[in-house]
Amino acid sequence: MHITKTGLTMLFHANVPLHLWVEAFSTAVFIINRLPTSVLNGTSPFEILYVKEAKEADSPENANVNNESSVPQLRPCKWKWWLQMAIYSFFVLSGQSVATLLGRLYYDKGGNSKWMATLVQTAGFPILIPFLCISPAARKCTTAGNYNATKPPSALILAALYVSLGVFVAAVSMLYSIGLLYLPVSTYSLICASQLGFNAFFSYFLNSQKFTPFIANSLVLLTISSTLLVFQTDSTDSTKTSKGFLCTVGASAGYALMLSVTQLSFRKILKRETFKVVLDMIIYPSLVANIAILVGLFASGKWKSLNGEMEKYELGRISYVMVLVWTAVCWQVFSTGIVGLIFEVSSLFSNVISTLGLPIVLVLAVVFFHDKMDGVKSKAKSECANQLSEDSLVERG
Repeated sequence: MHITKTGLTMLFHANVPLHLWVEAFSTAVFIINRLPTSVLNGTSPFEILYVKEAKEADSPENANVNNESSVPQLRPCKWKWWLQMAIYSFFVLSGQSVATLLGRLYYDKGGNSKWMATLVQTAGFPILIPFLCISPAARKCTTAGNYNATKPPSALILAALYVSLGVFVAAVSMLYSIGLLYLPVSTYSLICASQLGFNAFFSYFLNSQKFTPFIANSLVLLTISSTLLVFQTDSTDSTKTSKGFLCTVGASAGYALMLSVTQLSFRKILKRETFKVVLDMIIYPSLVANIAILVGLFASGKWKSLNGEMEKYELGRISYVMVLVWTAVCWQVFSTGIVGLIFEVSSLFSNVISTLGLPIVLVLAVVFFHDKMDGVKSKAKSECANQLSEDSLVERG
Protein backbone atom coordinates (compact mmCIF):
# COMPACT_ATOMS: atom_id res chain seq x y z
CA MET A 1 0.00 0.00 0.00
CA HIS A 2 2.89 2.36 0.84
CA ILE A 3 4.40 1.84 -2.62
CA THR A 4 1.02 2.45 -4.28
CA LYS A 5 0.41 5.67 -2.37
CA THR A 6 3.91 6.97 -3.05
CA GLY A 7 3.69 6.13 -6.74
CA LEU A 8 0.25 7.74 -7.20
CA THR A 9 1.37 10.83 -5.29
CA MET A 10 4.35 11.20 -7.59
CA LEU A 11 2.11 10.84 -10.65
CA PHE A 12 -0.28 13.48 -9.32
CA HIS A 13 2.35 16.05 -8.37
CA ALA A 14 4.32 15.54 -11.59
CA ASN A 15 1.11 15.87 -13.63
CA VAL A 16 1.96 12.92 -15.88
CA PRO A 17 -0.47 10.47 -17.53
CA LEU A 18 -1.48 7.31 -15.65
CA HIS A 19 -0.06 4.96 -18.27
CA LEU A 20 3.38 5.76 -16.80
CA TRP A 21 2.42 4.06 -13.52
CA VAL A 22 5.08 1.34 -13.98
CA GLU A 23 7.90 3.89 -14.10
CA ALA A 24 6.39 5.81 -11.18
CA PHE A 25 6.12 2.73 -8.97
CA SER A 26 9.65 1.62 -9.85
CA THR A 27 10.94 5.05 -8.87
CA ALA A 28 8.90 4.88 -5.68
CA VAL A 29 10.51 1.55 -4.73
CA PHE A 30 13.97 2.98 -5.45
CA ILE A 31 13.34 6.00 -3.23
CA ILE A 32 11.69 4.06 -0.38
CA ASN A 33 14.62 1.65 -0.21
CA ARG A 34 16.97 4.60 0.28
CA LEU A 35 14.95 6.62 2.79
CA PRO A 36 15.71 6.21 6.52
CA THR A 37 12.91 4.68 8.54
CA SER A 38 12.17 4.45 12.26
CA VAL A 39 11.47 0.74 11.87
CA LEU A 40 15.19 0.25 11.13
CA ASN A 41 16.41 2.75 13.73
CA GLY A 42 16.93 5.59 11.29
CA THR A 43 18.66 3.61 8.56
CA SER A 44 17.45 2.72 5.08
CA PRO A 45 16.74 -0.79 3.74
CA PHE A 46 19.48 -0.34 1.16
CA GLU A 47 22.03 0.46 3.86
CA ILE A 48 20.97 -2.55 5.90
CA LEU A 49 21.33 -4.88 2.91
CA TYR A 50 24.51 -3.60 1.30
CA VAL A 51 26.43 -0.86 3.13
CA LYS A 52 26.47 -2.48 6.57
CA GLU A 53 27.15 -5.86 4.98
CA ALA A 54 30.19 -4.41 3.26
CA LYS A 55 31.39 -2.76 6.50
CA GLU A 56 31.02 -6.01 8.41
CA ALA A 57 32.92 -7.84 5.69
CA ASP A 58 35.81 -5.36 6.07
CA SER A 59 35.83 -5.50 9.88
CA PRO A 60 38.85 -7.03 11.70
CA GLU A 61 36.66 -9.85 13.01
CA ASN A 62 36.02 -11.03 9.47
CA ALA A 63 39.47 -10.27 8.09
CA ASN A 64 40.40 -13.96 8.08
CA VAL A 65 37.36 -14.71 5.96
CA ASN A 66 37.84 -11.87 3.50
CA ASN A 67 41.48 -12.64 2.82
CA GLU A 68 40.43 -15.45 0.49
CA SER A 69 39.37 -12.83 -2.03
CA SER A 70 41.17 -9.60 -2.78
CA VAL A 71 37.96 -8.33 -4.42
CA PRO A 72 34.29 -9.30 -3.82
CA GLN A 73 32.96 -12.47 -5.37
CA LEU A 74 30.67 -12.17 -8.37
CA ARG A 75 27.41 -13.75 -7.37
CA PRO A 76 25.32 -12.97 -10.48
CA CYS A 77 28.00 -14.39 -12.78
CA LYS A 78 29.09 -17.46 -10.84
CA TRP A 79 29.52 -19.73 -13.86
CA LYS A 80 31.63 -17.10 -15.58
CA TRP A 81 33.76 -16.82 -12.47
CA TRP A 82 34.42 -20.57 -12.45
CA LEU A 83 35.26 -20.43 -16.16
CA GLN A 84 37.77 -17.66 -15.44
CA MET A 85 39.29 -19.77 -12.67
CA ALA A 86 39.70 -22.70 -15.06
CA ILE A 87 41.33 -20.50 -17.71
CA TYR A 88 43.68 -18.80 -15.24
CA SER A 89 44.67 -22.16 -13.74
CA PHE A 90 45.38 -23.58 -17.19
CA PHE A 91 47.54 -20.54 -17.97
CA VAL A 92 49.52 -21.05 -14.77
CA LEU A 93 50.09 -24.78 -15.19
CA SER A 94 50.89 -24.76 -18.91
CA GLY A 95 52.92 -21.55 -18.95
CA GLN A 96 55.06 -22.52 -15.97
CA SER A 97 55.75 -26.06 -17.19
CA VAL A 98 56.72 -25.14 -20.76
CA ALA A 99 58.71 -22.04 -19.76
CA THR A 100 60.76 -23.96 -17.17
CA LEU A 101 61.61 -26.72 -19.64
CA LEU A 102 62.53 -24.21 -22.36
CA GLY A 103 64.74 -22.39 -19.87
CA ARG A 104 66.61 -25.61 -19.15
CA LEU A 105 66.83 -26.34 -22.89
CA TYR A 106 68.44 -22.93 -23.40
CA TYR A 107 71.22 -23.79 -20.93
CA ASP A 108 71.69 -27.39 -22.07
CA LYS A 109 72.21 -26.52 -25.74
CA GLY A 110 74.86 -23.86 -25.29
CA GLY A 111 73.19 -20.84 -23.74
CA ASN A 112 75.03 -19.48 -20.71
CA SER A 113 73.83 -15.90 -20.26
CA LYS A 114 72.02 -15.44 -16.96
CA TRP A 115 70.95 -11.98 -18.09
CA MET A 116 69.24 -13.34 -21.20
CA ALA A 117 67.52 -16.08 -19.21
CA THR A 118 66.31 -13.40 -16.82
CA LEU A 119 65.17 -11.03 -19.56
CA VAL A 120 62.88 -13.55 -21.26
CA GLN A 121 60.92 -13.99 -18.01
CA THR A 122 59.50 -10.49 -18.38
CA ALA A 123 60.11 -9.53 -22.01
CA GLY A 124 56.85 -10.98 -23.35
CA PHE A 125 54.59 -8.28 -21.91
CA PRO A 126 54.03 -6.49 -25.30
CA ILE A 127 51.72 -9.35 -26.36
CA LEU A 128 49.28 -8.15 -23.68
CA ILE A 129 49.10 -4.55 -24.90
CA PRO A 130 46.35 -5.23 -27.49
CA PHE A 131 44.23 -6.81 -24.74
CA LEU A 132 44.85 -3.74 -22.58
CA CYS A 133 43.50 -1.51 -25.35
CA ILE A 134 40.31 -3.51 -25.86
CA SER A 135 39.64 -4.42 -22.22
CA PRO A 136 36.33 -3.02 -20.92
CA ALA A 137 36.37 -0.15 -18.47
CA ALA A 138 34.30 -2.08 -15.94
CA ARG A 139 32.81 -5.48 -15.35
CA LYS A 140 29.40 -6.18 -16.78
CA CYS A 141 28.52 -8.18 -13.67
CA THR A 142 29.39 -6.53 -10.38
CA THR A 143 28.76 -7.41 -6.81
CA ALA A 144 25.49 -6.02 -5.50
CA GLY A 145 25.95 -2.71 -3.76
CA ASN A 146 29.42 -2.05 -5.17
CA TYR A 147 29.37 1.05 -7.35
CA ASN A 148 33.13 1.61 -7.65
CA ALA A 149 32.72 4.77 -5.58
CA THR A 150 36.26 4.61 -4.19
CA LYS A 151 38.63 7.29 -5.33
CA PRO A 152 41.28 5.93 -7.72
CA PRO A 153 44.88 6.10 -6.50
CA SER A 154 47.06 8.96 -7.65
CA ALA A 155 49.54 8.61 -10.49
CA LEU A 156 52.43 8.98 -8.04
CA ILE A 157 51.22 6.09 -5.89
CA LEU A 158 50.69 3.88 -8.95
CA ALA A 159 54.14 4.76 -10.31
CA ALA A 160 55.77 3.93 -6.97
CA LEU A 161 53.88 0.63 -6.82
CA TYR A 162 54.77 -0.45 -10.36
CA VAL A 163 58.42 0.64 -10.10
CA SER A 164 59.01 -1.13 -6.78
CA LEU A 165 57.32 -4.31 -8.01
CA GLY A 166 59.22 -4.15 -11.30
CA VAL A 167 62.62 -3.90 -9.63
CA PHE A 168 61.66 -6.72 -7.28
CA VAL A 169 60.54 -8.88 -10.23
CA ALA A 170 63.91 -8.32 -11.93
CA ALA A 171 65.80 -9.42 -8.81
CA VAL A 172 63.65 -12.51 -8.30
CA SER A 173 63.93 -13.46 -11.97
CA MET A 174 67.72 -13.27 -11.78
CA LEU A 175 67.77 -15.57 -8.75
CA TYR A 176 65.53 -18.05 -10.57
CA SER A 177 67.83 -17.97 -13.62
CA ILE A 178 70.90 -18.72 -11.50
CA GLY A 179 69.09 -21.56 -9.76
CA LEU A 180 68.02 -23.13 -13.04
CA LEU A 181 71.56 -22.78 -14.40
CA TYR A 182 73.19 -24.80 -11.61
CA LEU A 183 70.46 -27.31 -10.76
CA PRO A 184 68.66 -30.08 -12.67
CA VAL A 185 65.07 -29.24 -13.59
CA SER A 186 63.66 -31.82 -11.18
CA THR A 187 65.67 -30.53 -8.20
CA TYR A 188 64.94 -26.92 -9.12
CA SER A 189 61.20 -27.59 -9.32
CA LEU A 190 61.06 -29.41 -6.00
CA ILE A 191 62.88 -26.59 -4.21
CA CYS A 192 60.44 -24.10 -5.76
CA ALA A 193 57.68 -25.88 -3.82
CA SER A 194 58.97 -24.08 -0.71
CA GLN A 195 57.43 -20.88 -2.06
CA LEU A 196 54.03 -22.09 -0.82
CA GLY A 197 55.24 -22.09 2.78
CA PHE A 198 56.80 -18.66 2.38
CA ASN A 199 53.58 -17.38 0.84
CA ALA A 200 51.51 -18.63 3.78
CA PHE A 201 53.92 -16.89 6.15
CA PHE A 202 53.83 -13.54 4.33
CA SER A 203 50.07 -13.71 3.78
CA TYR A 204 49.57 -14.14 7.52
CA PHE A 205 51.12 -10.73 8.17
CA LEU A 206 50.14 -8.81 5.03
CA ASN A 207 46.73 -10.23 4.15
CA SER A 208 45.47 -11.58 7.50
CA GLN A 209 45.62 -15.12 6.17
CA LYS A 210 44.27 -17.59 8.73
CA PHE A 211 47.21 -19.74 9.83
CA THR A 212 45.58 -23.12 10.36
CA PRO A 213 47.38 -26.26 11.60
CA PHE A 214 47.10 -27.65 8.05
CA ILE A 215 49.02 -24.70 6.60
CA ALA A 216 51.62 -24.86 9.37
CA ASN A 217 52.08 -28.59 8.71
CA SER A 218 52.45 -27.89 5.00
CA LEU A 219 55.05 -25.21 5.64
CA VAL A 220 57.20 -27.55 7.70
CA LEU A 221 56.95 -30.58 5.41
CA LEU A 222 57.47 -28.64 2.18
CA THR A 223 60.52 -26.92 3.65
CA ILE A 224 61.97 -30.23 4.84
CA SER A 225 61.25 -31.85 1.46
CA SER A 226 63.11 -29.14 -0.43
CA THR A 227 65.98 -28.98 2.08
CA LEU A 228 66.65 -32.72 1.71
CA LEU A 229 67.61 -32.13 -1.91
CA VAL A 230 70.71 -30.12 -1.08
CA PHE A 231 72.22 -33.24 0.52
CA GLN A 232 71.55 -35.38 -2.55
CA THR A 233 73.12 -34.17 -5.78
CA ASP A 234 74.47 -35.70 -8.94
CA SER A 235 76.77 -32.77 -9.56
CA THR A 236 80.49 -32.99 -8.84
CA ASP A 237 80.65 -29.23 -8.18
CA SER A 238 79.10 -28.85 -4.74
CA THR A 239 79.81 -25.10 -4.72
CA LYS A 240 77.64 -24.45 -7.78
CA THR A 241 74.96 -26.76 -6.47
CA SER A 242 74.85 -24.94 -3.15
CA LYS A 243 74.74 -21.63 -4.96
CA GLY A 244 71.86 -22.84 -7.12
CA PHE A 245 70.04 -24.13 -4.04
CA LEU A 246 70.40 -20.86 -2.13
CA CYS A 247 69.38 -18.76 -5.13
CA THR A 248 66.30 -20.90 -5.77
CA VAL A 249 65.22 -20.74 -2.12
CA GLY A 250 65.80 -16.99 -2.10
CA ALA A 251 63.84 -16.61 -5.32
CA SER A 252 60.98 -18.69 -3.89
CA ALA A 253 60.84 -16.49 -0.79
CA GLY A 254 60.98 -13.31 -2.87
CA TYR A 255 58.33 -14.57 -5.27
CA ALA A 256 56.03 -15.49 -2.37
CA LEU A 257 56.47 -12.01 -0.90
CA MET A 258 55.70 -10.45 -4.27
CA LEU A 259 52.44 -12.43 -4.56
CA SER A 260 51.34 -11.34 -1.10
CA VAL A 261 52.17 -7.71 -1.87
CA THR A 262 50.23 -7.98 -5.13
CA GLN A 263 47.13 -9.16 -3.28
CA LEU A 264 47.55 -6.37 -0.74
CA SER A 265 47.84 -3.84 -3.58
CA PHE A 266 44.62 -5.05 -5.20
CA ARG A 267 42.74 -4.73 -1.92
CA LYS A 268 44.23 -1.56 -0.43
CA ILE A 269 45.47 0.55 -3.37
CA LEU A 270 43.85 -0.34 -6.68
CA LYS A 271 40.34 -1.24 -5.40
CA ARG A 272 38.86 -1.67 -8.87
CA GLU A 273 37.05 -4.62 -10.43
CA THR A 274 38.23 -4.51 -14.02
CA PHE A 275 40.33 -6.83 -16.13
CA LYS A 276 42.38 -3.75 -17.04
CA VAL A 277 43.70 -3.67 -13.49
CA VAL A 278 45.03 -7.22 -13.94
CA LEU A 279 46.77 -6.26 -17.18
CA ASP A 280 48.19 -3.09 -15.64
CA MET A 281 49.62 -5.14 -12.79
CA ILE A 282 51.47 -7.31 -15.33
CA ILE A 283 52.52 -4.85 -18.04
CA TYR A 284 53.89 -1.91 -16.05
CA PRO A 285 56.00 -3.90 -13.54
CA SER A 286 57.27 -6.03 -16.45
CA LEU A 287 58.27 -2.87 -18.32
CA VAL A 288 60.22 -1.62 -15.30
CA ALA A 289 61.79 -5.06 -14.82
CA ASN A 290 62.91 -5.15 -18.46
CA ILE A 291 64.53 -1.74 -18.14
CA ALA A 292 66.36 -2.83 -14.98
CA ILE A 293 67.55 -6.08 -16.58
CA LEU A 294 68.71 -4.34 -19.76
CA VAL A 295 70.64 -1.80 -17.70
CA GLY A 296 72.34 -4.66 -15.89
CA LEU A 297 73.03 -6.52 -19.14
CA PHE A 298 74.74 -3.56 -20.80
CA ALA A 299 76.48 -2.39 -17.64
CA SER A 300 78.03 -5.82 -17.13
CA GLY A 301 79.24 -6.00 -20.74
CA LYS A 302 77.67 -9.46 -21.17
CA TRP A 303 75.76 -8.27 -24.24
CA LYS A 304 78.97 -8.52 -26.27
CA SER A 305 78.98 -12.33 -26.00
CA LEU A 306 75.37 -12.85 -27.10
CA ASN A 307 76.17 -12.97 -30.81
CA GLY A 308 78.85 -15.62 -30.26
CA GLU A 309 76.48 -17.56 -28.05
CA MET A 310 73.90 -17.59 -30.84
CA GLU A 311 76.46 -18.79 -33.36
CA LYS A 312 77.60 -21.66 -31.14
CA TYR A 313 74.14 -22.77 -30.09
CA GLU A 314 73.83 -26.48 -30.81
CA LEU A 315 70.37 -26.28 -32.41
CA GLY A 316 71.22 -23.34 -34.69
CA ARG A 317 70.52 -19.61 -34.79
CA ILE A 318 66.82 -19.90 -35.60
CA SER A 319 66.23 -22.39 -32.81
CA TYR A 320 68.12 -20.12 -30.42
CA VAL A 321 65.78 -17.24 -31.19
CA MET A 322 62.67 -19.42 -31.12
CA VAL A 323 63.56 -20.90 -27.71
CA LEU A 324 63.92 -17.41 -26.26
CA VAL A 325 60.75 -16.09 -27.91
CA TRP A 326 58.55 -18.96 -26.78
CA THR A 327 60.06 -18.86 -23.30
CA ALA A 328 59.07 -15.20 -23.07
CA VAL A 329 55.55 -15.96 -24.34
CA CYS A 330 55.06 -18.85 -21.90
CA TRP A 331 56.22 -16.80 -18.92
CA GLN A 332 53.77 -14.08 -19.89
CA VAL A 333 50.95 -16.62 -20.10
CA PHE A 334 51.95 -17.79 -16.64
CA SER A 335 51.99 -14.22 -15.30
CA THR A 336 48.50 -13.55 -16.66
CA GLY A 337 47.16 -16.63 -14.92
CA ILE A 338 48.89 -16.02 -11.60
CA VAL A 339 47.86 -12.35 -11.33
CA GLY A 340 44.33 -13.25 -12.39
CA LEU A 341 44.06 -15.83 -9.61
CA ILE A 342 45.35 -13.33 -7.06
CA PHE A 343 42.79 -10.80 -8.27
CA GLU A 344 39.89 -13.23 -8.11
CA VAL A 345 40.81 -15.35 -5.06
CA SER A 346 44.05 -14.85 -3.13
CA SER A 347 47.82 -15.04 -3.41
CA LEU A 348 47.89 -18.30 -1.42
CA PHE A 349 45.42 -19.99 -3.75
CA SER A 350 47.36 -18.82 -6.82
CA ASN A 351 50.51 -20.27 -5.27
CA VAL A 352 48.74 -23.57 -4.60
CA ILE A 353 47.86 -23.80 -8.30
CA SER A 354 51.40 -22.80 -9.29
CA THR A 355 53.01 -25.39 -7.01
CA LEU A 356 50.49 -27.95 -8.23
CA GLY A 357 52.23 -27.75 -11.62
CA LEU A 358 55.65 -28.67 -10.25
CA PRO A 359 55.04 -32.46 -10.42
CA ILE A 360 54.22 -31.93 -14.11
CA VAL A 361 57.64 -30.32 -14.59
CA LEU A 362 59.28 -33.21 -12.72
CA VAL A 363 57.77 -35.84 -15.00
CA LEU A 364 58.60 -33.87 -18.16
CA ALA A 365 62.17 -33.33 -16.94
CA VAL A 366 62.64 -37.07 -16.54
CA VAL A 367 61.20 -37.68 -20.02
CA PHE A 368 62.98 -34.95 -22.01
CA PHE A 369 66.17 -34.26 -20.02
CA HIS A 370 66.61 -37.71 -18.43
CA ASP A 371 66.88 -36.30 -14.91
CA LYS A 372 67.42 -38.97 -12.30
CA MET A 373 64.51 -39.54 -9.91
CA ASP A 374 66.28 -41.07 -6.93
CA GLY A 375 64.85 -41.97 -3.54
CA VAL A 376 65.24 -38.52 -2.01
CA LYS A 377 63.56 -36.78 -4.93
CA SER A 378 60.76 -39.32 -5.00
CA LYS A 379 60.14 -38.83 -1.29
CA ALA A 380 60.18 -35.05 -1.69
CA LYS A 381 57.83 -35.29 -4.64
CA SER A 382 55.35 -37.43 -2.72
CA GLU A 383 55.43 -35.05 0.25
CA CYS A 384 54.79 -32.10 -2.06
CA ALA A 385 51.89 -33.85 -3.79
CA ASN A 386 50.25 -34.85 -0.49
CA GLN A 387 50.55 -31.38 0.99
CA LEU A 388 49.34 -29.69 -2.18
CA SER A 389 46.16 -31.75 -2.17
CA GLU A 390 45.55 -30.78 1.48
CA ASP A 391 46.32 -27.11 0.82
CA SER A 392 43.88 -26.98 -2.08
CA LEU A 393 41.07 -28.35 0.10
CA VAL A 394 41.90 -26.02 2.98
CA GLU A 395 42.20 -22.92 0.80
CA ARG A 396 38.94 -23.49 -1.05
CA GLY A 397 37.01 -25.04 1.82
